[in-house]
Amino acid sequence: MPELPEVETIRRQLAAALVGTTVVAAAGHPSPRFNEAADVVGARFVTVGRRGKYLLIATDDARELIIHLGMTGTIGLTPMPPTPVDGTSRWRRATWTLDDGRTLDYDDQRRFGRIAVVPAGHHERLPTLAALGPEPFDPAFTPAVFHRRLAGQRRHVKTALLSQRVVAGVGNIYADEALWRARINPVVRRLGIERSTRLHGAMLATLSDAIDHGGTRFRDYRSVDGDTGRHQFHLDAYGRAGLPCHRCGATLARRVVDGRGTTWCPTCQAR
Repeated sequence: MPELPEVETIRRQLAAALVGTTVVAAAGHPSPRFNEAADVVGARFVTVGRRGKYLLIATDDARELIIHLGMTGTIGLTPMPPTPVDGTSRWRRATWTLDDGRTLDYDDQRRFGRIAVVPAGHHERLPTLAALGPEPFDPAFTPAVFHRRLAGQRRHVKTALLSQRVVAGVGNIYADEALWRARINPVVRRLGIERSTRLHGAMLATLSDAIDHGGTRFRDYRSVDGDTGRHQFHLDAYGRAGLPCHRCGATLARRVVDGRGTTWCPTCQAR
């Protein structure tokens, strides 16, 4: 599933390409997960934002087009006529035709994504979005705030990060990476102020580096311009089980933590 760095990469590209354009035609797959795509016909895009792993595209009529990529969603922007949402494009779930002749297309093989159109700021119909924790780069999300939010959890620290309630946008890849950087074992349940401060800094550095690299390549991810990211060449933990730790040389281990595959260094991240 695309995580914050991948979605932020897409957001930046869409902001540069969409702001100021007007939707002149649109179509969505008849599934309730996608059929609201057509509701923005006639609206002009004014901003492209992000909340956690959600894209929030504001329109000039005080609404938001919300897109969640799920596990396999991709967004493409082309100058060509759209491929109809009628089965001729196997995974096409939505398409928007813009007033400059380009089309914005959304494909989603597994159909775990979501498209919705809501009044700006009203996310009640999307409870996961409405309940998101703070954005990691929000200046108000200080180490002290992070510590307090973690202190209210009784789950493994990795599971708490993945919950989206403590902080928005962190998924399996970047949880493993941040915990490795902070030298914290993924199954500990309580962190003092010193370790939670260390994890806060590691998390921000991890996410920032991944954004700089355009995200991490995995099976379905690609940005709007078709790039698949370069951060996979900079990973220290995720996907490296059985290989030497970049820090101490010990063999990285893997186990399933609360249903999620997890890689860590038994030496650097000892409990």
